[in-house]
This record gives sequence, structure tokens and C-alpha cells, in this order.
Amino acid sequence: MPSSTPLVPVAVAQPVCAAAGRPDTLAVNVGRHAEAVRAAGTRLVVFPELSLTGYDLAAPAVDPADPRLAPLVEACAATGALALVGAPVAEADGRESIATLAVTGGGATVIYRKMRLHGAEHDRFTPGGEPVVLELDGLRLGLAVCADAADPTHAEQTAALGIDAYVASTLYGPGAAQAERLDAHLRERTTAHGVWGVLSTSAGASGEFPETSGRSGVWAPDGTVAARLGPEAGALVRWELSRPTRPAASVHPVRPVRPTT
Repeated sequence: MPSSTPLVPVAVAQPVCAAAGRPDTLAVNVGRHAEAVRAAGTRLVVFPELSLTGYDLAAPAVDPADPRLAPLVEACAATGALALVGAPVAEADGRESIATLAVTGGGATVIYRKMRLHGAEHDRFTPGGEPVVLELDGLRLGLAVCADAADPTHAEQTAALGIDAYVASTLYGPGAAQAERLDAHLRERTTAHGVWGVLSTSAGASGEFPETSGRSGVWAPDGTVAARLGPEAGALVRWELSRPTRPAASVHPVRPVRPTT
């Protein structure tokens, strides 16, 4: 288990998602993300897969430099937070990805691209090429998007880089079976690698889904649930993750991504 101190405060959010296809969908969702960041007051805030657009596979790609992201950037600046948000993004060569954007007071950057695409996602998107470790205040975060977390080999590849937490932005369908599946995935990933699990998943409607599971949360390295939300949209939950003290030899030789704060 990681040592109990010092601690990094984190929050997982499952915001109400604006209806797909509206001209103001992105702006409305950005505003709700900004409200969640301000309400959380934590160093890290994690949002669901495609959280800025909802799970709408026809939604336009989001430019990290889009001025409509300004309210979220300002909220991160005001609170000192790093927000991990989801959006479709366009690559320089014309390909598109399902991505995680890291948003700080300095702006937004694409930090991770989903590696394990699912179903109709293959019709539009290109899978990301490699796992990513983000370092925040000494905590090493391995990033995942939805189907990544459902595949144990993704966690194995990511954990091999040396991580303290496996952080997933997801969407699960409604119903008890999907909630149990969500819990099983995080319990298996945390216990297999002895790391924290942090998962934000959609609640309520999201794009093409009229209903989703909710039940975002934080799992301890022994697989137990440390903090958990219910199925309702608009909620968030906070927790504090330990920053473990490891011998230098135990840190794998990987160059982590460090967001600008």
C-alpha cells in the first residue's frame, strides 16, 4: 500500500451532458465542467469519455485551442486544478482520435489517445499508439479511456511503465449488470498491479445513449471501493491519493508527461 502522506486530492465527476447535435453543446458542457472543477476544489478532476461532446460519434472534433474552452481553463487557473476531459480530436495528418485532454490554467493539450476502440468507433477514429503516464505532484497516473480499461493487457502495458494510479474515463450502459462489470474491471486492475483506480463514467444521457450507468469512484490498491457515486448525473466525489515513496530503482525508465500548471 502507498504511504498515507503526503496526499493528492482528486475528484471524479459525472456532469449532466448537453443533448447531442445542438449548436451550443460544447459551450454548455464546458460550462458544466468548469462548475464541477470549481466545486471540487481538488488538484485533479477526472471526467468521462467524450465528456465535452457526449458520446456522439458524429460530433465535430474539438480543437484544444478553441476559445470556447476558456471557462474551463479559467476554472483550472482559479483552483490550481488539472482537469482530464474527453473529446474527439483531429490529428495533423487528418486522422481523428478519441482523446483525453489535460486542461490547466495554461490551456488545453491532447495528452492521451484511446488505444482500444470499440464497435462503430472504428468507422471514424484511429487508435492511439502507446500508453501514457502523466506525472502530477509526484503521483504517476496511467491513463485509459473506456474499452482500454476493459482489456487487462492495456493495464499491463501501462503498469509496466511504473504507475501509482490507473485513471480511466469511461461510459457504461445502464443497469445492474453494467455497474457490476464496471466494478469488476477496476477491482481487477487495481489488485493485479497494486495501484489506485480512479474512474469517471457518464451518468444520465450522453450523446447516443439515453441512459448510462453512473457510479464513478475511486478504488484502493487492494480492490476495495474507497469512494463511490450513485447513478445520478451532476454529482462528484472527492478522495485523497497517497504519493508512495519508492526506491529509485523501482521507477521505470519512462519519460512521463508533465502538464503545464
